[in-house]
Amino acid sequence: MTATARKSSHSPSIDLAGQIDALDWPQITAELDSQGCAVLKNLLTSDLCRAMAELYPDDTHFRSRIVMSSHGFGRGEYKYFSYPLPELIAQLRPALYAHLQSVPNRWNEAMGIDIRYPTAHAAFLKRCHEAGQARPTPLLLQYEAGDYNCLHQDLYGEHVFPLQVAILLSEPGRDFTGGEFVLTEQRPRMQSRVEVVPLAQGDAVAFAVHHRPVQGTRGTYRVNLRHGVSRIRSGRRHTLGVIFHDAK
Repeated sequence: MTATARKSSHSPSIDLAGQIDALDWPQITAELDSQGCAVLKNLLTSDLCRAMAELYPDDTHFRSRIVMSSHGFGRGEYKYFSYPLPELIAQLRPALYAHLQSVPNRWNEAMGIDIRYPTAHAAFLKRCHEAGQARPTPLLLQYEAGDYNCLHQDLYGEHVFPLQVAILLSEPGRDFTGGEFVLTEQRPRMQSRVEVVPLAQGDAVAFAVHHRPVQGTRGTYRVNLRHGVSRIRSGRRHTLGVIFHDAK
């Protein structure tokens, strides 16, 4: 098994590292700390979005297909990519991880969790693979009218990177209506908080997979998060999910 990138005939030439480096990471980090999520504006061009969405019918790129209704996950379907990953995803994973990895290290310290994450994504993947988590987790989701994704967490095994990224590949209002990204935060002895994140085509949302620290009047406490997608009103919606840990 290898994580070496696969060049797709559908994909334009890609060089994403510089574009990712140029994002406003201090602002993104501040929003992750305060809200548990942050929007990465214009992460992918419309051409790259279309090229990625066009991979969906070609099963040679994927290791499995999940029909959500069969598992009680909602309605719609998604496919997990196989190794080697398409070039775009093979670039996105390490480039995004490099900027995100300091956030969960601070969060874990604040929550009294001993786990720390290495600077390079390759080193973290090595940790996953040595523990038997060797199946790639990046996925492509497809929703039709009436579909939705129930609130959930993408854990997949013992080793979990606490942040993940979802990129909207379709254009709201043209390709689909409805289908908002939703994040809920369950706070101890309080009612849950809901965050609805508006995205344009090519925008990404980085968000907490499982939990994050929040500063209260009596110190730091841990809140639990889940994410999902509201009902698609019309059309078709494609999303790329970039998860940094692999699965058992």
